[in-house]
Amino acid sequence: MFLAGGLTPGPAVMLVVTCSIRYGFAPALLAALGVCAANLVWTTLAVAGAAALSRAFPTAFALLKLGGLAFVIYLGVRMARQGDAIDLSRREPPPRGQLFASGLALQFANPNALVYFGGMLPAYLDPARPPLLQALIVMVSVTTTELFGLAIYAASADALVRRFTSHGFAVVFFRVAALAMIASAALGLYTTWR
Repeated sequence: MFLAGGLTPGPAVMLVVTCSIRYGFAPALLAALGVCAANLVWTTLAVAGAAALSRAFPTAFALLKLGGLAFVIYLGVRMARQGDAIDLSRREPPPRGQLFASGLALQFANPNALVYFGGMLPAYLDPARPPLLQALIVMVSVTTTELFGLAIYAASADALVRRFTSHGFAVVFFRVAALAMIASAALGLYTTWR
């Protein structure tokens, strides 16, 4: 389940891919580490009983998902506009902290992560077993598989960068990536809407 989640394209993958295209493989991994750090927080919340809170306060949970979708749409619109302005001769990344923070913020706002960690993951936790050990196992599993999947996407995007010498390809790619990011978030919201 964790490996499938790490390899499935969604907002985090689209962020890492676009970072890799614009700045290269290593800077894209900083955004991926931000995503993984947010996953550690999500795992902690899942083990601590966030699913029970979401059932107790469904309206708040729905508003949180809608807010996350709005943020992902905002990021998608920004990404769609990047295809017009991309200049591959200047691939100087922003400060490391900014790349890490963008991955962190995206994953915190990602409705798919909320569904996955708040809705699906608790079903795999055994209340009769020590929660700390289960949390550590989940954290290692999620981080390893997520980082592996994001690294594959970052390396593939870095290899594709030669195709971006065509302005038309860059425009189409960023618009398709933005659409995929928004569609993934909207699908996550739709499939969990009550």
